[in-house]
Amino acid sequence: MDFHRHVSEEALPAVVESDLSSDEDESSVASSDDFSPSEGVQDEVPRRQNLQWKFKGMTIWLELEEFDNDITRVIHDLALDNGVLAIPKSHTTAIYGMDHITEEEAKARLQTFAKEIKVWPSFRAPTGVVQDIAVAGNPGQVCSIAWAQLTLASSPEHESALDALYGAFYGEGSSEQVSRHKPWTPHNSVVYDNPENTVLSLMDVLVHMMKYPTLLSNERRVQAISLWSTEGKMEDWKCLDRVEFF
Repeated sequence: MDFHRHVSEEALPAVVESDLSSDEDESSVASSDDFSPSEGVQDEVPRRQNLQWKFKGMTIWLELEEFDNDITRVIHDLALDNGVLAIPKSHTTAIYGMDHITEEEAKARLQTFAKEIKVWPSFRAPTGVVQDIAVAGNPGQVCSIAWAQLTLASSPEHESALDALYGAFYGEGSSEQVSRHKPWTPHNSVVYDNPENTVLSLMDVLVHMMKYPTLLSNERRVQAISLWSTEGKMEDWKCLDRVEFF
């Protein structure tokens, strides 16, 4: 979802700040010297309370190409080893929280858009690994959540595609299209937790990601675009429609 603790080393991507994170004084920097991939995780961990934040509206997700299910696997590994609920589907959020049209109208617009665009521009390899906490009401933060992500980079092609998507769902020249945050700061979240006493840490996320080298090294095509109801808590989310590009 659209929401720093950072890593920078030759074997890892350079770190970029999350678009919802604003408190640089609380961020920390780690290097690959700070941990060993041989460090283990607990076999059994206490079950955390499910994420309590209530999201809203309908949301458009981009579903990235996977290599031997690498993103899905790290999502489920992190959920299991931290005792949290797994994100239901790997995704990069394009538009969040729409409530100005019905579900049926949103489905129709998704189908029309997908036919017109035919393919969403590919993403280069991730530029960063981020773990942070957002608190609703802080500058640029729209929800209270702890999370970790693969940070992606936008491009002129992505900006054009996102403008077209906003035009399809809000109307060409709409205030939403004109005022959307630019440049886009896409990311693919891999784990969510409640912000209070979160068990998430950058080190743990890195250890898990090192199991799947393709997470940090591979360019990815966008396999599908999907429409989700994100009304309520994460366990309430449901896919309304999905269009595959390949």
